[in-house]
Amino acid sequence: MSSTLPRVLLFGPRRSGKSSIKQVLFSKMSPHETLFRLESTPTPQHLLVDTNPLSQFELIDFPGDWSEAENNQIFKGRGTCFVFVMDAQDEPYDLVLSYMTGLISKAVKVNEGIHIHVFINKVDGELFLSEEAKYDCRRDVVSLVQEEMEQIPNLENVHIEYFLTSIYDHSVYESFSKVVQKLVPALSTIESLLNVLVERNGMEKAFLFDVASKLYISTDSNPVDAAGYELCSDMIDVVLDVSGIYGGRKNGNGIEEGLSEGASVDESTINQEEDKNGYYDSESCAAIHLSNGIVLYLKEVESMLALVCLTREESFGRRGLVDFNIGVFKDAIKKMIEVAGPK
Repeated sequence: MSSTLPRVLLFGPRRSGKSSIKQVLFSKMSPHETLFRLESTPTPQHLLVDTNPLSQFELIDFPGDWSEAENNQIFKGRGTCFVFVMDAQDEPYDLVLSYMTGLISKAVKVNEGIHIHVFINKVDGELFLSEEAKYDCRRDVVSLVQEEMEQIPNLENVHIEYFLTSIYDHSVYESFSKVVQKLVPALSTIESLLNVLVERNGMEKAFLFDVASKLYISTDSNPVDAAGYELCSDMIDVVLDVSGIYGGRKNGNGIEEGLSEGASVDESTINQEEDKNGYYDSESCAAIHLSNGIVLYLKEVESMLALVCLTREESFGRRGLVDFNIGVFKDAIKKMIEVAGPK
């Protein structure tokens, strides 16, 4: 593994679901498969995530009994994120949170700039049927962590971000997206570009997605609506699935084959050449018109990067202008990648 890449350190007790999160996000394992296909993690597991040129990092999944007395050098590095996954259904939380604050104490001593995130996982059981129950759990965890950290010198001002997660919905994708964004050096620049794009085209929202993992690398500064985010995330699956059916594959003579005559998908344009990443390529493009007057619009930006926008029908009526402005955004992203150079 490359020592120059930023790292995401994944901690948590056994059965907390941290390895399930890793497999669902980066290995395309279905949530139900994780119930019987995964075993406990005996040693640290390293995974290189480099599907797109903007967010490349090393993910390290640590065993549930990893001792805070072991090598603390793993916390070093400018781009390091500490993610602790806890089981919201496994009460009481005292021992787990004591273990977590001990790790945080070690991490902060070695690296004051480390980003710390807590995933309150498995908020999908009978105990969490209402949103109120989920937020009550989050409030209890935050309160207990604050009490623990007040007893440890120099930890009272450490910033921790808390997320309610489940592998059975989009919450884990949205939460891990916010972790990955900490590792994107050009995040503020990309956000500014998205702000301009949204403003100039009268869009409601725009996301820059990693197609392989469905994590969003950046979005504009408008608030993220959960329902809108889910629609944009699901659109990636729709495009890949439909293009797998209707997309042409070029044979040895360079002639496309496998297309159904006259096949079309609403306003979608899906013309993708198969490669190791499937049917997503530089021509990938699709539009889905919803009954509420909103249009979902996806355009390829760069290798395994997709821009997914929410816009109104009247704004999308000027599609030529929208495509031109997206082209300007695409060129800016490519120049940014060229300037940054290879990792």
